[in-house]
Amino acid sequence: MTDTRRRVKVYTLNEDRQWDDRGTGHVSSAYVERLRGTSLLVRAESDGSLLLESKINPNTAYQKQQDTLIVWSEAENYDLALSFQEKAGCDEIWEKICQVQGKDPSVDITQDVVDESEEERFDDMSSPGLELPPCELNRLEDLAELVASSLPSPLRREKLALAVENEGYIRKLLELFRVCEDLENREGLHHLYEIIKGIFLLNRTALFEVMFSDECIMDVIGCLEFDPALPQPRRHREFLTKTARFKEVIPISDPELRQKIHQTYRVQYIQDMVLPTPSVFEENMLSTLHSFIFFNKVEIVGMLQDDEKFLTDLFAQLTDEATDDDKRHELVNFLKEFCAFSQTLQPQNRDAFFKTLSNMGILPALEVILGMDDVQVRGAATDIFSYLVEYNPSMVREFVMQESQQNDDDILLINLIIEHMICDTDPELGGAVQLMGLLRTLVDPENMLATANKTEKTEFLSFFYKHCMHVLSAPLLANTTEEKPSKDDFQTSQLLALILELLTFCVEHHTYHIKNYIINKDILRRVLVLTASQHAFLALCALRFMRRIIGLKDEFYNRYIMRNFLFEPVIKAFLNNGSRYNLMNSAIIEMFEYVRVDVKSLTAHIVENYWKALEDVDYVQTFKGLKLRYEQQRERQDNPKLDSMRSILRNHRFRRDARTLEDEEEMWFNTDEDDLEDGEAVVPPSDKMKTEEDLMEPISKFMERKKLKDTDDKEVLGKSSLSGRQNPSFKLSFSGSTKTSISSPPSSASLNPGSPGSPGSPGSGARSSPSTTTVTTKGGLVGLVDYPDDDDEEEEEEEDGESKEDPLPPSKKSKLSS
Repeated sequence: MTDTRRRVKVYTLNEDRQWDDRGTGHVSSAYVERLRGTSLLVRAESDGSLLLESKINPNTAYQKQQDTLIVWSEAENYDLALSFQEKAGCDEIWEKICQVQGKDPSVDITQDVVDESEEERFDDMSSPGLELPPCELNRLEDLAELVASSLPSPLRREKLALAVENEGYIRKLLELFRVCEDLENREGLHHLYEIIKGIFLLNRTALFEVMFSDECIMDVIGCLEFDPALPQPRRHREFLTKTARFKEVIPISDPELRQKIHQTYRVQYIQDMVLPTPSVFEENMLSTLHSFIFFNKVEIVGMLQDDEKFLTDLFAQLTDEATDDDKRHELVNFLKEFCAFSQTLQPQNRDAFFKTLSNMGILPALEVILGMDDVQVRGAATDIFSYLVEYNPSMVREFVMQESQQNDDDILLINLIIEHMICDTDPELGGAVQLMGLLRTLVDPENMLATANKTEKTEFLSFFYKHCMHVLSAPLLANTTEEKPSKDDFQTSQLLALILELLTFCVEHHTYHIKNYIINKDILRRVLVLTASQHAFLALCALRFMRRIIGLKDEFYNRYIMRNFLFEPVIKAFLNNGSRYNLMNSAIIEMFEYVRVDVKSLTAHIVENYWKALEDVDYVQTFKGLKLRYEQQRERQDNPKLDSMRSILRNHRFRRDARTLEDEEEMWFNTDEDDLEDGEAVVPPSDKMKTEEDLMEPISKFMERKKLKDTDDKEVLGKSSLSGRQNPSFKLSFSGSTKTSISSPPSSASLNPGSPGSPGSPGSGARSSPSTTTVTTKGGLVGLVDYPDDDDEEEEEEEDGESKEDPLPPSKKSKLSS
């Protein structure tokens, strides 16, 4: 077979019975050795990659629809379709498929869709075709029974469809319908209703093309008006011809496009309004009708999108001040419907669609429309804006940041959206809820892009907090100037709840931007005024806002709360609520419980300032637990030794981290000898060389440490300076910010810096560094601190007396020797 390349789109049917576009390419048929058969191959026109490789199986049912579609199933739930740009290409590939399967290319389906039982097959083999009764008034009942009996059997259904198609039976039936309607033959009209409904369930594209043609579709709808289950016929045709009007807001010059729009509207009306709701068993029988509408919409959007003159005129009239209100209303509604049609497109096609609208200037046009007074026009513009935000929020963000460089804050698109949200006149604030959702999408960092050169999150949030946040928070600030909300009606409270919901989202997802705004504008104090609202939902929104802030465990926020005593309105609301067991009560108790467990600074603040108001609350243990946690914290502060003992019991041993020990030793050994004043002695290098036999026994270490501590307690505290000549004993403190030196003469009483047992050695100094003692610099004594942790360390050293510290690293030894 020779290869035939034709331009096609590849579609697959998803679980929602919607067609997914897999790409555009060129189709050919060729023998594939790996598949051992002739196959359909589609290669992408963009990069030549293989979009489809499907073997033409002899038993697969291929179906040709609308002259440019070929549909088939490769597995139980895997349907494929090729949509051809040209009818000639479809015919040529269809001939290849029929040639492989040995079928006549004139058929529209190559196989039976579902296998029949052997008995049905045997019965039908004797009658290769289905004979229809003559299309006469007195035979309508027989025809209705034949259609009804054929629907359950896929094979008989296929034969019936072929017979109806080949004999031109639909046009004959519609002629009979006109006769019956003229004669008011109600029985014949009821039979025709059942027959036409059954033909719809045959699910055949060729029949739909006849039924939906301009000359037939209104009569088909007429047949479906006479439902036997209804006492009076419906008036669908009257609605379509008199009530429903086709308005060309912009003249459409292409007759094919006009015809396609009319047809799609009427077929959609048949599906939604005329046909009865299909049963579970009939639902799949209308899949071809769904596909017919879907591909029609794709074609309409594509044809309008390619008509640059049409779109240019549309946006020019939208933004023209001379356009009257009625005309603008029609233009906006058309654009809204146009965007709604685009939702049927696949992602890559939808991307091209919105890119075209963006290039045409849809966002500036929306900005003009949203500034108008007409509520209906603004509502339609909001719907269009929602399509844009949901599909590509980055495009909207980029536009509003660019326009801020030329326009004032008041006329920025995003501020217009906020103002419409604030000024929504609907008592239920339906529009405000929709706009708040759009704002939330725009400020959500999760859908913001980050590139090598710039971060959209940083740029947009900086813009938003500079140009827009004051507009969003204005109603909140205006309503909370006193101790109670100045306006506390239901609609105002709903609006403030929406604003608080968005601010709470910002607290959760933005970092320093919202923190700076809250602290600088004292937002939390204003929000907590709303806890006095008569509307519980608003008071709970205010509590939720504060709870999110506390949940961040950010000390900046905590200090702000303590400095401004912001728990006071919360406690007032708690006490005013009394002992009622409601959501307010539970929310406040949960907040205090969280503080008790996780936030020490706020625990102390609450107990020290509000304990008297809370001490009588005993139906929960939260507040007594707060007091207990506060007392435990105070006990640790007043008695660090107790805290140290607890840590020993908790950790089973008290040992410094080895890395910390090495760092502090390195700092001590790196002390520059030039920094020592004249007369101050340096530990002689010879002392370093003492052997392990000279190391003290564990009990000796304990006694020497105890004697050293007693000496410090009695003598050192009263002295203004300390040198080696005045006191032979000394202590070391290793500090990262102060250079340390040792004041001791090189006598036999000198302590060996290499001995772990020596209190002045680097090893023991590192161990006892929590007990910071004498720190000597060039100016002599700077400070003397003695923490009461030595006893714990002495006990630890008794337990670990047999253990030895690691010897000094060679680098440190060499530095000391030098």
